[in-house]
Amino acid sequence: METELIRENGRCIAVVNSEECVVKDAASALDFAMGMKYGTGCTGLAVNKGAVAEEFFVLSNGIAGEIMQKFVNYGIRFAIYGDFSKYTSKPLKDLMYECNMGKDFYFQPDAKLAAGKLAGVC
Repeated sequence: METELIRENGRCIAVVNSEECVVKDAASALDFAMGMKYGTGCTGLAVNKGAVAEEFFVLSNGIAGEIMQKFVNYGIRFAIYGDFSKYTSKPLKDLMYECNMGKDFYFQPDAKLAAGKLAGVC
């Protein structure tokens, strides 16, 4: 797992690129986020799509909702970056759109845009 720390606009963002799936369910997501938060001091985390279990993108199982709620409760702002073009579910596309319009959770095509969203500069 590679982690780059970016300090921009008064915020600390940890940009993670991992070959290993680190976000599998709400418990593993929270363990990962808290480890990153206390290990780096960053409350903004950008993670490549490959580090997130495919089950996250199946909204009917509730995993995405659980993870997003945990992160909001613990003050973690989170972005997933990568290619989302293979997903055709309208509810998932709607969720991605709404998240990108918000302030806590983002789906972006690359790490730079993800970090920019988390830093509040994009």
